[in-house]
Amino acid sequence: MTPQAPKPKKVVLAYSGGLDTSIIIPWLRENYGCEVIAMIGDVGQQEDLEAARKKALTTGASTAYVEDLREEFVRDYIWPTLRAGAVYEHTYLLGTSMARPVLAKRQAELALQLGADGLSHGCTGKGNDQVRFELAYKAIAPHLPIIAPWREWAIDSREDAIAYAQKHHVQVEQSRANIYSRDRNIWHLSHEGGDLEDLANAPRESMWQWIVSPEQAPEKAEEVEIGFEAGTPVSVNGKKLGPVALLNALNDIAATHGVGRTDLVENRLVGMKSRGAYETPGGTLLVTAHRELERLTLDRETSHFQQALSGRYAELVYYGLWFSPLRESLDGFFNVAQQRVTGSVGLKLWKGTLNVTKRLSPFSLYRSDLASFSMGRYNPKDAEGFINLFALPVTVRPMAKAEGQYS
Repeated sequence: MTPQAPKPKKVVLAYSGGLDTSIIIPWLRENYGCEVIAMIGDVGQQEDLEAARKKALTTGASTAYVEDLREEFVRDYIWPTLRAGAVYEHTYLLGTSMARPVLAKRQAELALQLGADGLSHGCTGKGNDQVRFELAYKAIAPHLPIIAPWREWAIDSREDAIAYAQKHHVQVEQSRANIYSRDRNIWHLSHEGGDLEDLANAPRESMWQWIVSPEQAPEKAEEVEIGFEAGTPVSVNGKKLGPVALLNALNDIAATHGVGRTDLVENRLVGMKSRGAYETPGGTLLVTAHRELERLTLDRETSHFQQALSGRYAELVYYGLWFSPLRESLDGFFNVAQQRVTGSVGLKLWKGTLNVTKRLSPFSLYRSDLASFSMGRYNPKDAEGFINLFALPVTVRPMAKAEGQYS
């Protein structure tokens, strides 16, 4: 019989202050008898993190750290994913997926720094996040054991979790009337569970918390211009901004005008389909503007080839494979491909709609003397030979059939 590994004595928990992680602190202390250290990562979730820190201590954590990860998150995770044009299943802008590796990386680093002998998270056994956290742990601190309470405890639902919290006098915002599981960061706000699990239900207006209803958006449209350098956003309306300030500025503009709501059914990594409602205001503007600038500056072969790589990049991020050789290798491709994706794109926002108004770049491949209806520098006689050669595979087949080579 293989001897049972000793229980960890000092565990670093990825803590948010939400329902799941709030009850994990007393659960770990009860079931493992270990010291619990809470790590709260600031990825722009617009919450009172000092209150979360105090709550962690109140519910039994020995120490709680608040780590400001906003700049790193935008610069090293969001921007590379944006440059790659990575959108999962054509719609999901990967808000939660990008945030998990930066949180898990810092959590694992903190555990190594503090001499902890265990890591824990509050992800359910059904979701994608358990994979994202644990793959990052294994990349940073592969020797540390992982405690995933949702795969161990008898709690079977969010209702059970609420009951456990009430029994242990842990204050949580969720109730049986407000049952949504939410995740927010500087890029997006997600909503899952509750009445969304019935696909016949439209999202309640009261569910949305960030982006105003298009019906309630201002009557007057607003135009915004986003500047890029080598595929990276650098300015809004001509003003240079750092990563966090830039994204916050675009979030405010888009949310005010009702732009960036999405309700979708997606394929989870663990094999099931799930439904989520997402609010991604500034991200929607950036993905649209970046895509338009690429149309202007990328040659056809690079543009078409990278579409397959963009989809693969999105899968890697969604699957939790951020710290993988393939994703890093794809970054090498996109860093080269994006070198000429420099310029600006104008967008017009009005009551939930988003339209491109202009595209400008010093590396534009658009030539009016070639694209206009006047012939200009284009010789139409060249087209005849091109068509004849291009059509050879199409032409040979009926010729061979007519000559009786096959029936």
